[in-house]
Amino acid sequence: MSELPVLVKDLALILIVAGVVTILFKRLRQPLVLGYLVAGFLVSPHMPYTMSVVDESDIKTWADIGVMFTLFSLGLDFSFKKILKMGAAPIIATVTIVFCMMTLGILTGQFFGWTKMNSVFLGGMLAMSSTTIIYKTFDDLGLRQQNFAGLVMSVLILEDILAIVMMVMLAAFASGGADGGEMLQNVIRIGFFLVLWFVVGIFVIPIFLRSVRKLINGETLLIVALGLCCLMAVVSTMVGFSSAFGAFVMGSILAETIEAEKIIRLVEPVKNLFGAIFFVSVGMLVEPPVIVEYALPILTLVFVILFGQAFFGSLGFLLSGQSLKSAMRCGFSMAQIGEFSFIIASLGLSLGVVGNFMYPVVVTVSVVTTFLTPYMIKAALPAYELLERRLPKSWVRGLNHLTMSQPAAKSESGNWKRLLTQMTVNTLVYSILSSAAIAMMLTFFRPFLNRLLPQTWANVVCALATVSLISPFLRAIVMKKNHSEEFKALWTGNGLNRFPLVFTILVRITISVAFIFYICNALFRFSSAVLVCLGVIAVALMVLSRRLKHRSIRLERVFIQNLRSRDIEARVSGRRRPLFEGHLLDRDIHIADFEVPADSKWSGQTLKQLALGHQYGVLVSSILRAGRRLNIPEGDSVIFPGDRLQVIGSDSQLASFHHAIDENRVEEDYDLEKREMKLRRIIIHGGSPFLGKTMEESAIRHQYNCMVVGLEEGMENLSLVDPAYRFAKGDIIWIVGEEDDLNRLADL
Repeated sequence: MSELPVLVKDLALILIVAGVVTILFKRLRQPLVLGYLVAGFLVSPHMPYTMSVVDESDIKTWADIGVMFTLFSLGLDFSFKKILKMGAAPIIATVTIVFCMMTLGILTGQFFGWTKMNSVFLGGMLAMSSTTIIYKTFDDLGLRQQNFAGLVMSVLILEDILAIVMMVMLAAFASGGADGGEMLQNVIRIGFFLVLWFVVGIFVIPIFLRSVRKLINGETLLIVALGLCCLMAVVSTMVGFSSAFGAFVMGSILAETIEAEKIIRLVEPVKNLFGAIFFVSVGMLVEPPVIVEYALPILTLVFVILFGQAFFGSLGFLLSGQSLKSAMRCGFSMAQIGEFSFIIASLGLSLGVVGNFMYPVVVTVSVVTTFLTPYMIKAALPAYELLERRLPKSWVRGLNHLTMSQPAAKSESGNWKRLLTQMTVNTLVYSILSSAAIAMMLTFFRPFLNRLLPQTWANVVCALATVSLISPFLRAIVMKKNHSEEFKALWTGNGLNRFPLVFTILVRITISVAFIFYICNALFRFSSAVLVCLGVIAVALMVLSRRLKHRSIRLERVFIQNLRSRDIEARVSGRRRPLFEGHLLDRDIHIADFEVPADSKWSGQTLKQLALGHQYGVLVSSILRAGRRLNIPEGDSVIFPGDRLQVIGSDSQLASFHHAIDENRVEEDYDLEKREMKLRRIIIHGGSPFLGKTMEESAIRHQYNCMVVGLEEGMENLSLVDPAYRFAKGDIIWIVGEEDDLNRLADL
């Protein structure tokens, strides 16, 4: 008999113990993360009274996959557009909290005499509050719908993003890149690849998914999504980042596609499985002797987190413009550490730069602060009331009105700000795309040409191909936003604005020429003056080319459509309102959704028969039915139960329409008992009105509301009655109908 691999036995032990413990924690209404940690401790070699995992290295590999899929799922829930819409307030709060808590963590590590690397990684762990634990606690306490809870979740999303960047920076710091120049270089590398992957991914992946949409079911979509996740993880490691960073980037790209909701549902079980293995592996590293030895640092860290997050968290939200009461409720809610702290500790351990004691210490601190989280949230209001009583009234009023917002800018300065911001972002994005394209062509395409052509001709072909490839990007750098509303307003509004506006164009022309200069300089031995002239001529030809203009516009439109695809799908499916609704509001006209009840009298009727516009003055713009959308329905469109009607009208018209939907419903049947269907046998006698008639002529169905189900033949057989058959004397027919109708037939 064959022996099972050790990995299968270890997985069986982990999953069984984790299942039992998490069921218990679910019953105790505690976060499942704690259950996984406890399960890990129970199956670890440090627990002498239970079975232990044999091969910890295999479990570590599975745990690394769990981290990757966890961050992939985080990326699926993340949206760059949401972050941009948040404004400055959550960013101010997040930066304040993370900076202060990281500094506090580093100082605490130094206080205990730990190494610089241990202290830095400790600061990163203490700076990250737990999204999972806070969300679960808000849900348990019934606070999730309150305004301050939404503010906390916004900051937690930004903290998760900073945690991804922090992991990359800590890895670089651990490898020796500690001086300011190298750290700045790493930050630039992160930004470069983040923008590059996101822009290319948004352009390519939605097009790919759209082209194979008819061929993909749930199974293949799961495989494709996980394959893309692993591909980006591999690419991320090849350029010097972690696999988790790449997985997060791919998740954020897929989050903007129409298939995002399906992918989230499909990936959830996979993430839960590998995530459970990761947290169990964390619990396996808990050593009771280490906890006893480091009891004082553990208690100190718990104190630092509780009071540090309460103070600096409140300060961060206060600086972001929240009132003192709201800021304290937000700050007190974040007084714990969780999953990202474990991931950062795991990173430090895998790099060999933190002590083995760090894992059990962090896990113990997380467990204690997690248990205290509900009490910290409840303590926020009493703490505020105590502070309000003790502080001078003028201080409280000043704190409540503290804000980082500035007075509204004048129209002209506002136009300058918007225009320069748009130009900067546009130039940065297209410069990154151009740089990536040039690097790819010189690294891969040029050696390929050198094997096929003489070097001079290979360089010429490579130069032409590279310039052709990046020409839409360079043209967009020069021309984009030159015809925007802000540019026109500044140009016509004040003559003094014209020189600065021309200067912005010259700067962008210089950037485009620099790219041409770099390509030619890398491939040819010309003088600088010749290269500059070639660059100017090439850029001029790009600007004048109408074909290139249309190509550039078409590429940008495809990107914008892909970026908006999820929003478009939400509007088409009715989960979000149409974009034109805002224009209707300006004219006192609104759009509203109405669901046709199951018992509506309108069911089965056409829009023409209902004449809704004539009766109520409204217009039906769309009908949403079973995941499909019928826009601008015709008069012969039939209304069905469960349809969602998107209706346009004024407040009074929509109110009248809503009242009509409620009124036009079939009345409840109070004689329900009489609607029971029964079967009865009838004999055709000599005086029967049905004698010699066919079923249609007898009008049994139409006049008596009954149905002939069969003609008796012998004692047991029934045969269907032919429509042309004429009833004869002595025929025995079986009829189904309501009792009153059957009695009317029997009396004939």
